[in-house]
Amino acid sequence: MLDACHDRVRLSLKLLADLRRYLGEKGCDDSARQAARDVLRYFDVAAPLHHEDEELHIFPALKMRCAGDARIQSLVRQLEQDHEEMHQFWNPVVREALLALADGSQSGFTPGQEASFDVFEQRYARHMQLEDEIAYPQARAVVDEREQQAMGREMAARRRG
Repeated sequence: MLDACHDRVRLSLKLLADLRRYLGEKGCDDSARQAARDVLRYFDVAAPLHHEDEELHIFPALKMRCAGDARIQSLVRQLEQDHEEMHQFWNPVVREALLALADGSQSGFTPGQEASFDVFEQRYARHMQLEDEIAYPQARAVVDEREQQAMGREMAARRRG
């Protein structure tokens, strides 16, 4: 489930990049406003749930079961800090620019907003790389299949209600 979430993050970041390119080529129209709403929906709803999944399941497992591994402990602290920074950067910096485009009060992005999008995309890419290459494989190694399945059921249940 976590890997699928990363796939959706990548798709949403690609949509954001495509939107930025589209605005430069064709300007703001209904398609651009809908793309902004789609990016907003993902990062307002699904991304926080994904971060919560990691904070409830992956990070505690790594902290407890890799307590003697300073590299993993440092990585978990970094990933937790990344979540906080990405959330703070999303609200209000990136989110406000997308809202303004989606509601029609803005028809393009300022250079400052464009720079903010670059930072947001880079942070997410670096964060996911650390999780994909180190955190998730390590978690798979220390969490047995039964527990992984229970985690997946709990994650799915939180999304249903």
